[in-house]
Amino acid sequence: MHEELFAKETLERYSGCDVSAFQPNLLLTNFPRYVEYFSQTRNVPIGEGSVFKVAHCPKEGVSILDFKIGSPAAALVVDLCSFLPFKSSLFLGMCGGLRRRYVVGDYLVPVASIRGEGTSDFYFPAEVPALANFLMQKAVTDVMEETKSLYHIGITYTTNMRFWEFNEEFKTRIKNTKAQAIEMECATLFSASYKRKFTLGALLLISDLPLNLDGIKTKKSSSSVYEKHMPDHVEKGIAILKQSKLLQARHVKGAYHRNLGVNKSD
Repeated sequence: MHEELFAKETLERYSGCDVSAFQPNLLLTNFPRYVEYFSQTRNVPIGEGSVFKVAHCPKEGVSILDFKIGSPAAALVVDLCSFLPFKSSLFLGMCGGLRRRYVVGDYLVPVASIRGEGTSDFYFPAEVPALANFLMQKAVTDVMEETKSLYHIGITYTTNMRFWEFNEEFKTRIKNTKAQAIEMECATLFSASYKRKFTLGALLLISDLPLNLDGIKTKKSSSSVYEKHMPDHVEKGIAILKQSKLLQARHVKGAYHRNLGVNKSD
């Protein structure tokens, strides 16, 4: 069995649907509630395999996939999806804000991520930065400006340590990096997508302010974030994918040749 066939069959097992159901543009998320919102508002069914939850909207040319949490899952989903002919993809994730002026519900546009998670070492040596795709992040900021949305631009710290909020040594390390936010996937997503020539950007929602003990996410505050901010996050993601299509049509720098229909390597 060759790699492409293996990847496609694995994606079908993990998602519970045929690869032909996937649309040209992809939203990635960590949250099944995002897929449920997409399904309800687009009146499309949800598919679920052994790992992923997905929904496809042919009318808008968008699929959404919940790949769960953490950098190994992030690496897996990019490795699998890179064998499908997606034109663009966007990660809708949440992050902890690391600045006093940030407010829960603000957006953060990550231009790069600090590779503190370890999984990205599989793709590149430590000195290679984890950068978001330029075209996708331009599409993100275009939509944010057009909708006059409050957002911040910065660098995230990607970690595999989930229960770090009470670890003072780790908190000091984070502060010393001057990162604007902390999360668990971006460095892996950016590294894997660069390796695989997979056009991927991200729009993060600030869901908590974990450097303050009273700002740590709780069951109650998490539910509030979903109720207040999830619909806007998903709708912005779809608008960003549409904007990326316009940018690719104009051959804006940053798109891989396979997205533009050019059959030659970068």
